[in-house]
Amino acid sequence: MDNIKELLQSLNIDGKVIVACSGGPDSMFLLHVLKEYGLDVVCAHVNHNLREESKEEYEYVERYCNDNSIIFEGTELHDLPSVNTELVAREKRYEFFKTLIDKYNAKYLFTAHHGDDLIETVLLRIVRGSTLNGYAGFNIITEKKGYKIVRPLVYMTKANIIKQLDILGIKYYMDATNLDDIHLRNRYRKYVLPILKEEDKNVHLKFLKYHKVAQSYFDYINEKVYEIIEDIVTDNTLDIDKFNKIDEFLKDKVLEEVIRPYYPDDLYLINDNHINELLKMIESDKPNVELILPNMRVVKEYNKLIFNVEKNKVINYKEELQDCVETPCGIIKLIDEDKKDKSNYIIRLNSKDIKLPLYVRNRRDGDKIHVKNMDGTKKINDIFIDNKVPKDLRDVYPIIVDSDDKIIFIPGIKKSNLDIPIDKEYDIIIKYILEE
Repeated sequence: MDNIKELLQSLNIDGKVIVACSGGPDSMFLLHVLKEYGLDVVCAHVNHNLREESKEEYEYVERYCNDNSIIFEGTELHDLPSVNTELVAREKRYEFFKTLIDKYNAKYLFTAHHGDDLIETVLLRIVRGSTLNGYAGFNIITEKKGYKIVRPLVYMTKANIIKQLDILGIKYYMDATNLDDIHLRNRYRKYVLPILKEEDKNVHLKFLKYHKVAQSYFDYINEKVYEIIEDIVTDNTLDIDKFNKIDEFLKDKVLEEVIRPYYPDDLYLINDNHINELLKMIESDKPNVELILPNMRVVKEYNKLIFNVEKNKVINYKEELQDCVETPCGIIKLIDEDKKDKSNYIIRLNSKDIKLPLYVRNRRDGDKIHVKNMDGTKKINDIFIDNKVPKDLRDVYPIIVDSDDKIIFIPGIKKSNLDIPIDKEYDIIIKYILEE
């Protein structure tokens, strides 16, 4: 608790603060701590209408705020899509938080991320591949336009928080979906964290120290990197001749920071594979090369590398599925086995039925799939509409095809007639992994 108080004191907060509160243990404890500290708190609660308990949780948080003289602001989400629900819900939540920040002229948004969350995030980034900054996990304080996101509970574990709530007698709700194995983060939470805590009950503090060290290295290196960028980048164009003269260690860091402005809220879409592709592009003997990154087109013209984000134009992507491919909507991964999952998040194939290699791409005009257990074919666009896939995701949603461009799988939505039953012979398994 001392660390939390020191952090709050260092912020010199004046005016109202927004607190994201779901009714779960983490956010209920955060709400209590900030109120006890004497801050002028506005509680922001979002009812996603995804569980039976949602209405009850909304009413409880509102009642708790009224009983404790806390301003309550609530909203409800309706008709969330059946696919990428977490992604869309998160975007809606932060849109709501931003409206409250503007309404109350607040400078701080507090969220209840804690020490266990930091461990999970670091492990996810290491396993999936990330940038130098990404490997550090999330920051305790994140600078946004006009406000800051603060995560003061990073010094505590989930168990610590629940223990404190029980002592205080504060009611909270547990979300059962947090134990669902379909999310990779949940699997780390259930199976990996307990092992780490057996080794050291304060392992979260070790990860916090790792985060601070990694972040300090990142900040130091970034000073050098931005000095280089000022010299070699003009009007979204990188001078390849100058780039080739800089230290090898700094090259990927320079590229990370050059593309960072194009991904202000979602640099997680870019991983080390994408940076490697940019390096290959620069090293290529070909004078003219084009590379498609998520939401971005990069063009090499002789000794220039031109970065250009075209928000109003669909940019097609197609990436070979060798191990895993990270997309704006989740991760497509080849796995060894999964005897339990029979959902639309996994497909089993026989290589004799398809032409390898497989590719992950976004949709094209006229795309159709022969849906499993259905006669004939169906348009991909119609399937997206039927499954309430948001319009802004339809053009980037991943589709699995073979080398003949035959559509095999719409991850999380529909399997093709090439899907092999779990008790039959297959040698390829593709899994769609959703991330928060």
